[in-house]
Formats: sequence, C-alpha cells, structure tokens
Amino acid sequence: MLYECYGGATAFVLPPLPTMPQPSDVNQVLLSVGSLVGREVDLDAFLQTLVDRIAVTIQADRGTLWLLDAARGELFSRAAHLPEVSQIRVKLGQGVAGHVAQAGEPVSVPDPRGERLFFADIDRMTGYRTTSLLAVPLRDAEGAIYGVLQVLNRLGGGRFTEEDVERLTAIASQVSTALQSTSLYQELKRAKEQPQAPVGYFFNRIIGESAQLKSIYRLVQKAAPTDATVLLRGESGCGKELFARAIHVNGPRRDKPFVKVDCAALPATLIENELFGHEKGAFTGADHRVPGKFEAADGGTVFIDEIGELPLPVQGKLLRVLQDREFERVGGTQTVKVNVRIVAATNRDLARMVAENKFREDLYYRIKVVEMVLPPLRERGAEDIERLARHFIATAAKRHRLEQPRLGAAALERLKAYRWPGNVRELENCIESAVVLCEGEILEEHLPLPSVDRAAPAAAAGSEVAASTGASGLLPLAEVERRHILRVLESVKGNRTAAAKVLEIGRNTLARKLKEYGLADEG
Repeated sequence: MLYECYGGATAFVLPPLPTMPQPSDVNQVLLSVGSLVGREVDLDAFLQTLVDRIAVTIQADRGTLWLLDAARGELFSRAAHLPEVSQIRVKLGQGVAGHVAQAGEPVSVPDPRGERLFFADIDRMTGYRTTSLLAVPLRDAEGAIYGVLQVLNRLGGGRFTEEDVERLTAIASQVSTALQSTSLYQELKRAKEQPQAPVGYFFNRIIGESAQLKSIYRLVQKAAPTDATVLLRGESGCGKELFARAIHVNGPRRDKPFVKVDCAALPATLIENELFGHEKGAFTGADHRVPGKFEAADGGTVFIDEIGELPLPVQGKLLRVLQDREFERVGGTQTVKVNVRIVAATNRDLARMVAENKFREDLYYRIKVVEMVLPPLRERGAEDIERLARHFIATAAKRHRLEQPRLGAAALERLKAYRWPGNVRELENCIESAVVLCEGEILEEHLPLPSVDRAAPAAAAGSEVAASTGASGLLPLAEVERRHILRVLESVKGNRTAAAKVLEIGRNTLARKLKEYGLADEG
C-alpha cells in the first residue's frame, strides 16, 4: 500500500490544532480543512489531520479511520494513530470495526475485557492497551457503508457516553460528506469494478499507481515543503498543472495565491506585461498602473506554463526574479520586491533550445533546481488507463447529472489498446463524450477514437525516443510491426487469443510485445 511505500513522513502539514473544543463544537472538525477537499492535497495527511481533530473533539487518546476494500471484504486502517505499525487489515465482521462495517450500527465498548467483539490481536500487535472504544459507520449518499470512524480510550479514564456516540455520529456524517467530494471515495468505488488493482491513492484529483507516477509522488512530497524552483516536463495533456498545484497546496504557501501564466496562449508582446505589470503611461492606453502576475501572487506560487515560449528579452527579467526576487514594471523605474515561488512547465526540449540560442542557459539551470519528467499515458500501463477511465466516468456522470454507466469489456479493451497521443486530457474528453452519448453502458462505438491508431507524438524533452518516421518518411520495421499488431488487436475487439492466432504467433509472444508498447496483458 502507499503508506508502506512512502512511510509515515508527509510533506503536508495543516495549521496547528485549535485549543481543546467544547463537546458541542462538532463543526470545529471540518471548519479549517473544508476548503482543501477540492484541491490536490496529500490525502493521507488530510485524513490524519481530520482524525487528530476528531480525537480532540471526542476527548479520546487515539483515533482511526478505517476504509472498506469491498473487493477483498476487508477494512484497512488509514490516518490512524499507529506509530507501532504502518497499517492494519481486518475482515468484515472481525473485531469492533469489522462488526460496525458489517452491521451498520455504532458500537461502544466501555471495557474490552471479556467483550466478544473486541479483537485483542490488534493490541498485541501494537503493544497499546485499549480501555474503552467507540466506533460508528461512514455512509455515502446512497446509504452504503464505505468506512468506520473509531476512537480509543476516553481521556481521564472514563467511558464514552451516549452523548459521545451522538457527537461521533454527527462528525461521521460531516466527514463522509467531505470525503465523497475527493478522489479517494471514487477510488474505493473503482476498486469494486477493478479488483485486480488494489485501492491506492496519494494526491487528491491525481489518479494513477504506475511506478513512474509513484516516483513523481515522492519527488513532490520532498519538494513541496521547500521554496525550490521546480521544472515539470512532459507531453501536452499529461497533467503538469495538476502536479504544479499539488506542489503549491502541500507546501507552506498553500493559503496564498496560485497564479498561472500560460505563455503559449499569449502573444509574445503581451507576456512581459502579463508577468510584470506596467506603469501609467508605459504605452498608448496605459492610463493607470496595473500589477502583473508576480505581484498578484506575492507570498504564493507563480506557475509559468509552456516556459519554452517565453521571449528571450523576458527571460532575462525572469532570471532576475529567480535570483533577486525583484523586477521593474513595464515603463517603470521603481524596483518591486516580491516573495514568490516559481513552478514552470514545458513540453519543449529546453536543452536543445539552449544549444540553438533560443533559451538562456543561465535561466535553464536556474529553473531546473528540481526537475520532474511526467510520463505519457501510453507508458503508464493498462491498469492506470482503466483507473483513469473509471474515475472520469464517475466524474462526468456527476457533472452532467446522469446515471453512472457501466464500462463495457470491448470498450475497455479499446481504451487500453489506444496510444493516447493527447494523453490524460484526451482520455478525459473521450470518456465524457461516451458518458453523454451512451445508454446505460459504454460500448466501443461510443468512444470517439480513430479507427486507425495515430502514431504517438515525438517524445517529450530529453527523451531518447525518436519520432516514428525517418527523414525519408519511411517507417522503421519495428513501427510497422507495432501498428499492424494494434490494428489486428482492434479488428478482433481486443481479444488477445484471437489476435495471436491471426498473427500466427504465440500468445506469450504477443503479451511480451504489448508490454513493450506499454499495454499490460490482462489475461
């Protein structure tokens, strides 16, 4: 699980807990974290803060949030006060938490000695001595149970009262409403339909468990609490802005502005004015002073998207901001001091642009203090494609107020076989169209994909992978083979056994080749 992969350390720290709330202050639990529900927060850290505040509110020594892994019929601990172990799993019906998840009723255990529901193995595993326990179910909007909220050991040695049961039940209702707005809840539902891929999550709104993404998660976790400049590289549509927001939200500037500047969307003559602002009289029509993005983001983060499109004269001014945190507005002489963090993104090969004198070498080295190369969707594997597809189905159905459709087997195979030159953005748009047009089930004909797979775009900056065709316009043999195999696979609607028969190769050989193309064999 991710907790084991990343350990207990986290880059995301919410503001200090308030003073001990009075028993009636149930709203304190979500008051200061509610605004983070829709942002790219570190979900484990977010949940841990919730559990901390719940324990304070109920005046308990410890708290645990259990989540339901429905495909395996188990609960797993998340955001628990468990310094002794990283995670605990129990079967449905096992122990107090398992009983609450199965029966759907609160349980208060004033003294675990001799209590048949109490699962003493957990205390033996952790070395912690439970003296009292209270647990309530977490239900979604349809009334289905997807977790359990539990507190241990009433402070002062007393027992949890009926009033505590009512308060924890009210808190559970609030917490459930908040969690249903996160990608964590969709991940729990997704795991029911995709049981071969266990429940996994890290940053809210960022979906994927491939090895490449987990490596990026670790980099974000390390970089976020610092002020280091970050360069995000990767093809268009692979999620660079989401990761830029994750860096901002999980750092100390989270409560300050996150300001985006898209250099590709602005004429070169306007980029300087957009970034640095202008003084009155700087040009015709400048009848008053206008601050730029750097001033608007003071204390926060400026995200410079497509920094490779930045004109050379403006690159010099940006270099000064990076070095000295100061600049002059267009048409001005007064030096403006700013306190900003810079995150930049590009799909261009900046090293080549430096060699061609199209990008300043000194700026290049200043912006790549921490460099993250985001993988294209086709390299993340079939499991991530399915995770994303199911997530986008749920999101699109909710957005358009439609019943959530099923994902047909043939449509799923088509999604896995496609190369996704537009990456995650193309997949999201494809799924949204299918959700709107289908009637209860997404079939292959509902997917707005070309009948012949387009070649993948040239690799992102720094990659050694060449474009598909050489200077002569002729395809290399390996590319001809790849296209033919994918075309055959499409013609048999994703049936890999049938495709191997048509190709007159063994199924294992086909599986190996598909793996080379970034398509895992699902059996």
